[in-house]
Amino acid sequence: MTSSAKEEKTLDQPLGNLVEVSDLHFAYNKREVLKGINLTIPRGKVVAILGVSGCGKTTLLRHFGGQLRPSRGSVKFMGKVVHELGNDELYLMRREMGMMFQVSGLFSDLSVYDNLAFPMREHTDLSEEMIRDLVLMKLHAVGLRSAHALMPSELSGGMERRVALARAIALDPALIIYDEPFAGLDPISLNTIANLIRKLNDALGVTSVVVTYDLSESLKVVDYVYFIHDGKVVAEGEASEMLDSKDPFVRQFVHAEPDGPVAFQYPSQPYAEELEIKTAAV
Repeated sequence: MTSSAKEEKTLDQPLGNLVEVSDLHFAYNKREVLKGINLTIPRGKVVAILGVSGCGKTTLLRHFGGQLRPSRGSVKFMGKVVHELGNDELYLMRREMGMMFQVSGLFSDLSVYDNLAFPMREHTDLSEEMIRDLVLMKLHAVGLRSAHALMPSELSGGMERRVALARAIALDPALIIYDEPFAGLDPISLNTIANLIRKLNDALGVTSVVVTYDLSESLKVVDYVYFIHDGKVVAEGEASEMLDSKDPFVRQFVHAEPDGPVAFQYPSQPYAEELEIKTAAV
């Protein structure tokens, strides 16, 4: 292979990991939430982090952006340990991250246009003319260019998510994080958002993390999957492998089975024993 061919291949297929999570532990007071998470997010890929509600997915995301500091272990972003960064470095690092929140997080008193223009005005010295072109470009990418004058209260649930997605890519970040992007959407809007995540990742050459409990849609658009349960990675693999996995946790999650490693009841002593104790006390 010639040197020029090697350079072209490197440009087409980014190498290395954008995010590296090593032995990550974290607790809220005495309640341990993360119990030794290890995972990597390769550059240019769409990676899903799946798990039931309360398993620690959102807590993990907060370590990506430095909102939380681990009790042990680390998160590296672009080769730097996040919790070791000072305020100025952390501020610059977060400019390389775009976030689509669970509830969209749009400013309710700003129009769609101004919601997208806000991060550009805050973090750049671009002229208003350039900002206008970029805002309309981002809205066009999600199919909402003509909705720029609408207020968030005038948007449907699916439209609101698409605007939030457009704002997440406003500054062309290296990493886009989607926190429960499919929650509460009708099937058509859900499929639209899922396809947009995949298309925008490939078109922009970015890296995406999709944190969700919606398995069916995420497996259609992601490259790799991590399953988290009880604060640990319990399974991982290529998305195409998950449907036929023999792993008990994956099987229960994929097929929505009531019985398996994930219990319905919150951990407690056996109910019969608790009744006996109360009866004896009376």
